[in-house]
Amino acid sequence: MTKIQYYVASTIDGFIADEHDDLGWLLQFGMEDFQEHYDRFFADVGALVLGATTYEWVLREGGGWPYGALPTWVLTHRDLPVPDGADIRFAAGEVDAIADAAVEAAAGRNVWVIGGGPVAAQFLEAGRLDELLIGYMPVALGRGRPLLPVGTVTPPMRLTGVTRIGDAVEHVYRIE
Repeated sequence: MTKIQYYVASTIDGFIADEHDDLGWLLQFGMEDFQEHYDRFFADVGALVLGATTYEWVLREGGGWPYGALPTWVLTHRDLPVPDGADIRFAAGEVDAIADAAVEAAAGRNVWVIGGGPVAAQFLEAGRLDELLIGYMPVALGRGRPLLPVGTVTPPMRLTGVTRIGDAVEHVYRIE
């Protein structure tokens, strides 16, 4: 069964980027320890959803579009460039229709809500997020872009897994 998952790295004080949308705090750890874990997660991904800020960061910093031809929804009201070979669909409005389209396109695999936090919060508040997979990195920023900036109390979550990856730890929460 397809799950809609928010898979993300966070500081221990709950930020996914600094106030300038920079990820230097994360990249300082190197990704060698995390690659195998990421590869296992990504093997089950059939579609992607992300916000415009995350999309632009990936285009700027990613050295090319790293997700191949996976169907990808970018939540935005603006016209943005599309990399060659990418299956990008720009969307705005309620997340239910976007979630339905992404689940259908995933064809039995999972939907990865990459970010940012506001996109994941919209999916959670709409009742469309099934799991949070949060890699807590051993660093604090004190301020920045919040992990999950919800506007209301969330539904209960159940901790279903904890994995140590080097000095980091991943918590997996299922939304009840």
